[in-house]
Amino acid sequence: MADKQYDVVIIGGGPGGYVAGIRAGQLGLKALVVEKDKLGGICLNWGCIPTKALIKNAEVLNTFHHAEDFGFSFENLKTDFSKAVKRSRDISVKSSKGIEFLFKKNKVDHIYGTAKIIAKGSVEIDQQGKKEKVSAKNIIIATGARPRILPNIPVDYKQIITSSEAMVLSEVPKRMVVIGSGAIGTEFAYIYNAYGTKVTVVEMLDSLLPIEDVELTKILRRSFEKAGIEVYTSTKVESVTPGKEATVKISNKDGVKEIKADIVLSAIGVQGNIENLGLEALGVKTERSYIKVDQFLKTNVDGIYAIGDVAGPPCLAHKASHEGIVCIETIAGKHPHAVDYGNIPGCTYCQPQVASVGLTEQKAREKGYEIKVGRYPFRSHGKALALNETEGMVKLIFDAKYGELLGAHIIGPEATEMIAELTTARALETTAEQLYNTIHAHPTLTEGVMEAALDAYGRALHI
Repeated sequence: MADKQYDVVIIGGGPGGYVAGIRAGQLGLKALVVEKDKLGGICLNWGCIPTKALIKNAEVLNTFHHAEDFGFSFENLKTDFSKAVKRSRDISVKSSKGIEFLFKKNKVDHIYGTAKIIAKGSVEIDQQGKKEKVSAKNIIIATGARPRILPNIPVDYKQIITSSEAMVLSEVPKRMVVIGSGAIGTEFAYIYNAYGTKVTVVEMLDSLLPIEDVELTKILRRSFEKAGIEVYTSTKVESVTPGKEATVKISNKDGVKEIKADIVLSAIGVQGNIENLGLEALGVKTERSYIKVDQFLKTNVDGIYAIGDVAGPPCLAHKASHEGIVCIETIAGKHPHAVDYGNIPGCTYCQPQVASVGLTEQKAREKGYEIKVGRYPFRSHGKALALNETEGMVKLIFDAKYGELLGAHIIGPEATEMIAELTTARALETTAEQLYNTIHAHPTLTEGVMEAALDAYGRALHI
């Protein structure tokens, strides 16, 4: 019996793989998506979506803590963390089932199992011991990434955990140490602090959210410390020792210290899932746990592509989805634009939220640009005052010679929504003049964008 024939087989059903499958179906390609667990991958099941549900719970709880600011008072506020977890899990299940519907709508086949490329154009699928082979003109690897584990942090998934276990703790710990202050570590620090955990964040680099503009990270640190989160930066974790209570040994310029905790969350980054795919036998090039690809997601082996986290940082769901679209359109001969890796927004959903796109002030100067920098603080912003959320600012960086928007950085209310305007502006090579001459509705938070653009040229109206 001949193998089933497909135009494209996609290994992995996360935000890169499932979007690639849908786009393939839209373009009339016969597509198969192979997923070993649940459709939606880490993003829908253990990352982006369920964490935002928990963050919403934390935001509501923090609002209750400041109820008197809004003229409310009550006694005996009670929380049920298990219900928060259940709400987040229910949302994940619903989202995953939604992908099944979209596959059916777009005539995309999918199989639950693991896949291995056994030859160019041939994939073996293992469904709990039952194996079958399919043929594919093109193969896309979209297997994602997993938490990076270091020898000095012996993760046992109970007391010393990763982000997946942090999603479903049965109760709120009294003390938690978060190792790593990227988006994942920062968001969980915010969530558990809101629920009353004594949180300590330890970061090896010089600031929280190390890839963000330093000026914004200083604001975030002040906010976290005001909320009772203890922050150590430029600090190395020497060891983590489990026991009745875990002991985290840290060192920095001030010396060596031990921190006791009920739970230790390791959030030090991820590594690509490149094992057991048959890459070595085919000669597919990899580097530091990631598959090497060009700007159209092609590997060095004809007919094999890679998208999403497994294709390297930034490890972001929206980057994976966009790569999936570009990859499929390339396969279909649609000649898409190459992925613009300089214009991918980054978002962190703690409060205050942090979002950015393009160059930081430091990077712009390092690249030799003469720049103009505009800032607009939310403390001066009418809408932010009305929301009682006045921490943070909009910061815009322009090329002084041509007025081009080089970078945009926001910390404050709804920053992760506001960044879309500035990502679009950069894609269209918008200048400062075009930004500040665009009429922004009043009162809206996005007026801060207009004001920051005005400020860069000495024309700010409300500061």
